[in-house]
Amino acid sequence: CPSQCTCVYHGRSDGTGTRSVLCNDPDMYEIPVNVPVDTVKLRIEKTVIRRIPTEAFYYLVDLKYLWVTYNCVANIDISSFYNLKQLHELRLDGNLLSTFPWESLAEMPNLRTLDLHNNKMTSIPADAGRYLRNLTYLDLSSNKLTTLPSDLMDIWPPFSGAIVSKNTDILVTQRVILGFQDNPWFCDCRISKLIEFSKIVDTSVVLLDPLVSCSGPESLAGIMFQRAELEQCLKPSVMTSATKITSPLGSNVLLRCDATGYPTPQLTWTRSDNIPVNYTVIQETPGEGVRWSIISLTGISYKDAGEYRCKAKNLAGMSEAAVTVTVQEPERTTTPLPTTPTTTALVSTERSTSMMFTDKKQSRLMLDGRKISKAVTNGNKKQTGDLSKKGEDASLNTAGMAEQIVTVKNLRVISETDERVTLTWKTVNATGNSAVTVLYSKYGEKDMLPLSTDSSKNKVTIDGLQPSTQYMACVSPKGVPPTKEQCVVFSTDGLTDESSSQFSILIVASSAACVVILPLIFFLLYKVLKLHLKPKSAKEAELAKETYVQFETLSLKPRTLNAGDQLWARRYTDESERLLLCSRSSMDSQMTFKSEGSRSEYLC
Repeated sequence: CPSQCTCVYHGRSDGTGTRSVLCNDPDMYEIPVNVPVDTVKLRIEKTVIRRIPTEAFYYLVDLKYLWVTYNCVANIDISSFYNLKQLHELRLDGNLLSTFPWESLAEMPNLRTLDLHNNKMTSIPADAGRYLRNLTYLDLSSNKLTTLPSDLMDIWPPFSGAIVSKNTDILVTQRVILGFQDNPWFCDCRISKLIEFSKIVDTSVVLLDPLVSCSGPESLAGIMFQRAELEQCLKPSVMTSATKITSPLGSNVLLRCDATGYPTPQLTWTRSDNIPVNYTVIQETPGEGVRWSIISLTGISYKDAGEYRCKAKNLAGMSEAAVTVTVQEPERTTTPLPTTPTTTALVSTERSTSMMFTDKKQSRLMLDGRKISKAVTNGNKKQTGDLSKKGEDASLNTAGMAEQIVTVKNLRVISETDERVTLTWKTVNATGNSAVTVLYSKYGEKDMLPLSTDSSKNKVTIDGLQPSTQYMACVSPKGVPPTKEQCVVFSTDGLTDESSSQFSILIVASSAACVVILPLIFFLLYKVLKLHLKPKSAKEAELAKETYVQFETLSLKPRTLNAGDQLWARRYTDESERLLLCSRSSMDSQMTFKSEGSRSEYLC
């Protein structure tokens, strides 16, 4: 027996027995190494031991109870409990453990009781659930736990409801005792399942202290688990708009991923090769529990090719989806050049199209594609005939032209009169030896006339045209049939049909407006002049006639001795007094008296 320990053998009447060892010397600072090999119960209590070394108990093959309680243990190695196949109970309460090697439980397949009460543990990893399957008693009270991982609640049998019997390999219901009290629990959806279990009376999970309360958030501080109402966490589900994207070099690519979960997950983009993602990222939350993110790859290069991962994370866990971007060389297209007269057709006869041209006066004329094709073909007979005669030389010239294709663009009319028109255009890839062919004819005619032009200038003037006539002109590289974009239709008249019709409509509308509006203006002027020229005296006479009525005024008679009973005398009013009496005045108008013989006053 170790010198700092007490060894006791408990014998039985049949000659068998068990040995227990108690080591509680306050000066003991390390795990004893000479414990009897037949020890069944080992208690190391109230010492200053700070760590449990690797394989500290490997020789105690019969050990079933190991209590290392109320010491100063702060560190346990992952192999500290190696070879404890028979261990049934492990108590480590009253120490300074901030973490526990949950993987070490795999060395103790028969462990049923684990006591970590009164330590300094702040969290439990999600993968700890796989090592807790056989436990029926777990005490994590009086620690510093604030939450439990949602994944732990999903795979741990007490909460998942599935416990596998070792002997029968069937699902059985087993009662599990848990101690979670005296921890600063933050009550959110991560522990919603634990809170729901605390509200059930008859259950396979029993809490050592059912009066567990929330410490946060502030709205739930001090509220018991039984009264807290929380929504359950939902692990994120994420998917991308595509799994593989192939795009040409220099193009722009948008990568999008959508995620759902509760709480609403946060999205981040990473690359599988750990290269930082320095592109613009847009995120939006259209509703609770839904979030999407778009990353914009602008002008991609070969270094942008690879696998991009969209990670969604919330309180319940994390998930991710990947999209692979492939960058390829852009396709290059070449325009074939004509080598025989049979290729001088401008537009296929199977397809009739129309072009719209606009001249300086904004006139628009529609040109049928077939007519251009026929006119250009007949007009170019001389040029294409020369090419067909030369045979081999024409093929060589065509090959030389393929190296640098000369094209004509932006053909337009810059000035025109009744007999003359000036055309201008732009040439692309032109050299000093490059020449163009100018063809023109009356609109609708088959034969087009060639016109000589200076190869150094992009302008030509056509003289001798007929007034009020439509013409068509085409400019193309020498020996190449013109396209629709290299032809223009113009007219030598002053106004086009459309402009003339618009002008005629404007004249008719203006005339109609004048016919309607001018009589109305004259009538209004007549009425105004009539009102101003009416005599003033006549107006006053009419106003007096219609507005005022004749009134008589009553005045007091002078008092005399022989006056009799009549005190009132009738006096006729003059014109000015009568105007003071309103015909709409009250019948209760009063008369005031001043002195005898005074003038009567009327109040209207």
